[in-house]
Amino acid sequence: MTIDPGAEVSPDASVDPTAVVWAHTMVREGAVVGARTSIGRQSYVGPGVTIGADCKIQNHALVYEPARVADGVFIGPGVVFTNDRLPRAITPTGAQKTAADWSAVGVVVGRGASIGANATCVAPVEIGEWAMVAAGAVVTRDVPAHAIVGGVPARRLGWVGRSGQLLVVDGELLLDPETGDRYRESDDSLVTVGGDSDR
Repeated sequence: MTIDPGAEVSPDASVDPTAVVWAHTMVREGAVVGARTSIGRQSYVGPGVTIGADCKIQNHALVYEPARVADGVFIGPGVVFTNDRLPRAITPTGAQKTAADWSAVGVVVGRGASIGANATCVAPVEIGEWAMVAAGAVVTRDVPAHAIVGGVPARRLGWVGRSGQLLVVDGELLLDPETGDRYRESDDSLVTVGGDSDR
């Protein structure tokens, strides 16, 4: 594995030998980082976070526990995954809050999804396989597989294929112009029509 001398990787983290961790990045205890994954400069991976294989996590990303990131996910620069539904520094009585005063909630990201620069994902949310979150979006609810979402709060703008291309209308179906995958829209989700679009 390639770990920059300026990175802080806990000896209790599990980092695959083929992974790369760049300078001034912190990978906390119990975190798991998969094969060939790259974590950019000045990023943070919280305790117990799971990151799959072949992911690209860009500079300054903050992935707080208990996030779960599947294989092949792109997390852009400055992305934040929150983990507290009701953030407060103190309790109602004025005492400083401790870890015992709250339960962490996480962001779950499906295989092949992409999250653009400076997006914020407000836990608990799930981002489906091959979905795409636009730069600067604030995600406050689940994102269906293959959806492209943007805005504050994020809303669905359309559908994307495994290639990242916007799906185009092909008769009654939607077509990924690069892969040829075809889908049918049903109840705010996509159903694959023939082939193996989620391979």
